[in-house]
Amino acid sequence: MALQIETFSNQTGGSTFFKAAGHPLAAPRARDLIERLIGGGAVAVYDPDGFLATFNELFPLERVDLAGVFVQDVEKVGRSVLGRPAQPVTELPASPARTLLVAAFDGERVAAQIGHLIAPGVTVLSFDAFRLADALLTDRRNYLSKFNFATNFAFLREGRGQHTRLVSANYWSGYGASQPHLWLCLFGADGTRLAEWHDPMPEPGGTLVIDSQEIARRFGLTEFTGSLFIHVIGAAGHDIVKYALDTYGDDDTELSCSHDANAWPSDYYAGLPAPRPGERVVLWVQNSHPCAIPAGAIGLNLMGDPEIAWLDREIAPFATVALEVCELLPAAVWPQQFEVQAGKYFVRPRYEVIEARGRKRIAHANVERVDLRPDPKLAELGNLLGKGYILPAPILPLDRFSSVALPTPMSTAQSHLPLQVLVYDAAGQQVAARALGNLKRSDSVAVEIDELLAEAGASLPSGYGHLELSYDFGAGDCADGWLHGLFRYRNRASGHSAETSFGAHVYNTVLVYKGEPQSYAGRPPGLSTRLFLRLGPAPLDTLCHLTYPASTPWHRTSDTTLVLIRRDGVEIAQHRVAIPCRGSYLFRYHEVFGEADRSRAGDHGYVLIRDTTCRLFGFHGCINAAEAFSFDHMFGF
Repeated sequence: MALQIETFSNQTGGSTFFKAAGHPLAAPRARDLIERLIGGGAVAVYDPDGFLATFNELFPLERVDLAGVFVQDVEKVGRSVLGRPAQPVTELPASPARTLLVAAFDGERVAAQIGHLIAPGVTVLSFDAFRLADALLTDRRNYLSKFNFATNFAFLREGRGQHTRLVSANYWSGYGASQPHLWLCLFGADGTRLAEWHDPMPEPGGTLVIDSQEIARRFGLTEFTGSLFIHVIGAAGHDIVKYALDTYGDDDTELSCSHDANAWPSDYYAGLPAPRPGERVVLWVQNSHPCAIPAGAIGLNLMGDPEIAWLDREIAPFATVALEVCELLPAAVWPQQFEVQAGKYFVRPRYEVIEARGRKRIAHANVERVDLRPDPKLAELGNLLGKGYILPAPILPLDRFSSVALPTPMSTAQSHLPLQVLVYDAAGQQVAARALGNLKRSDSVAVEIDELLAEAGASLPSGYGHLELSYDFGAGDCADGWLHGLFRYRNRASGHSAETSFGAHVYNTVLVYKGEPQSYAGRPPGLSTRLFLRLGPAPLDTLCHLTYPASTPWHRTSDTTLVLIRRDGVEIAQHRVAIPCRGSYLFRYHEVFGEADRSRAGDHGYVLIRDTTCRLFGFHGCINAAEAFSFDHMFGF
């Protein structure tokens, strides 16, 4: 019962039609269009771009009297569309229908092309009936331009001592956007609209902050848990709305961070951990469409187990539901992990781990690819790509934190994962390694760094460092590059925990393989860094851990600049850092920048981490005096 819609292709990128049809402002007008079609008698549909099937998934046409579906591409003639064979549009004159739906935008132009085929007196309607107003468009000449639908969802919760804060920057102006601004819509847990509003974008390079407490005051709301729909109007360079999302509380039981939701709903997500004894794990399902999720359409299974437990209740359009994973699979326990049967109904979901003592932390699952197959070439390219794909993760100071790594299958084709773990100190020296073997899809092997170092009789001279998950082609050759892992950290004194998950890349080599090393702007290879470090407001301090992974030998040290930027985009101060190749650098904001510079930066500034010599990978978080902390990987632009 998955939605049969196109959302994202790694060949062509993100689809915009489902965003255009499912936009919160477009959806009511689309329903009005259907009512007009129902009242118009027999309806013929001209579907030149193949959008009709997706439209029908979001807004079912079952009550419309369809007299035929007509297509332009001769290769599509005879194919089934809504259960009937597609006819060539040249046969339209024979249709008895008195209403014609042009299943496209710019309908007047499209209809003019076939005007000689439309009988006199036929009413012509098109998807322009639910077109957004020009004031909401970036590119008015190309309605389905990706920049017209630079949108995303965020999880937002307020009340009962729980708050959320979204932080980003106006990076669009750096790509030529002249006056970008925001249209925002807040949906409650039941999918009703609680508020909608326009906000100006900050100055170029300035900080964007959306806080649930401020929204509650602004719109007279007491408490809410739901989805914030974000639409950047006037975007340039990136159609992806990136952000850091902090959850924080009135006490130390809640402090965590995650990041943007990935704007394209997927068939599957993975990397959802089972609870430890005494814990609860809640999967937050945010319906991303104007249609309901039917009962039995989404579910969970243990990774590698074909038995699926389906959710037996409906989820309303744009609603947010807390799904207790143990309601569906009560026997699962860490380090087991779940596969989420999502059916393209929702964007990348967050999950919340609730400990017995009340502490909470939020992280996210990841997109499980359905389009990958093992690539035997990867095992043969070691002489060219060196270490190839690397998945780096911090090892926080051993005297204060424990660190755990859990490989997570993230492609439906990954039947096995031949893996190894390498441990490096901050100076870039490898101090330990462990071969994990050729893990089966159903294996869930958590690697405790304390145990790994003890087994190897090794230590980290600097007290901290990083680990790298990579392929071990001596154990097997089932590799596709989509290597992922979940990483957990626990403060030994306070007991507070945080976790983050992400995937591997090829780092710091001029050779290119299937778009790697990735680049934020321009063609690969990506050999530079532009990372966004959001700063926690007082009294919180900010943590940052930078790693310098290298697939092949690269510059001996990085040439990294930490640029402190005020909320309005004005630069306040710089700090230079040299990170050893295959090493790392851990710092706190209050240690690097003095009180005078921090005072000039004020609240809601940020640090831009810039390096034109190499690609770094970074992690950020906040920490308070009681040692509660958050931790997640950073985004760049």
